[in-house]
Amino acid sequence: MMDGMDQPVAAPPSTTRAIVDALTRAIATRRLLPGSKLAEQKLADHFGVSRTLVRQALFQLSQNRLIRLEPARGAFVAAPSAAEARQVFAVRRMLEAGMTRAFVREATPARLRALREHVAHEKAAMARGDTQGRNELLGDFHVRMAELMGNEVLAQMLGELVSRCALITLMYQSESAAEHSSEEHAGIVRALAARDAGRAVQLMDEHLQNVERNLEFDRKLPASDISLALS
Repeated sequence: MMDGMDQPVAAPPSTTRAIVDALTRAIATRRLLPGSKLAEQKLADHFGVSRTLVRQALFQLSQNRLIRLEPARGAFVAAPSAAEARQVFAVRRMLEAGMTRAFVREATPARLRALREHVAHEKAAMARGDTQGRNELLGDFHVRMAELMGNEVLAQMLGELVSRCALITLMYQSESAAEHSSEEHAGIVRALAARDAGRAVQLMDEHLQNVERNLEFDRKLPASDISLALS
């Protein structure tokens, strides 16, 4: 348990970063589900580190809203409400509209080629039935745009939002939700290549709205086990 949930002492960035990255990936790829308890000792045993380092990593994840820290109870993977889900998508639409316009202005053959290759990887993952890889690639498309522009701050912000959206879609996405995200990404890339900013922004907005539209806010919350998720 975290004593009073006070901010932990500083820890070596590399070790802490590794724990944060591993847990973030497990959350984003749906191996750690909303509501999962993150037991400090289990994490310490898994990573072969002290509980102090685990506390530091959990505190960082709480700052990104990926987990919640509860006094006298511990850490849990966040379970966003329907209202929060709508707010996250609203922020993404605003942020990614600006990013899309900027990408058109700064588009180069190499950047467009990299995005096309990313979409090809998405399609390959779907063709081989790699659900985890597909989900990760579909989210990473948006972060990849920011990375290709050389904007590390934007890439980090989008990475955090995409991880939160992974939780949201896990909780609320319907089983019959259309699996057209990769095709929509391909359409966005075509508009970027044509330097049609208006069309690209429209397609990006429609894409994010489609994801949100396929959410069912009355679904039951799934559960998971940390040992299986990190195995």
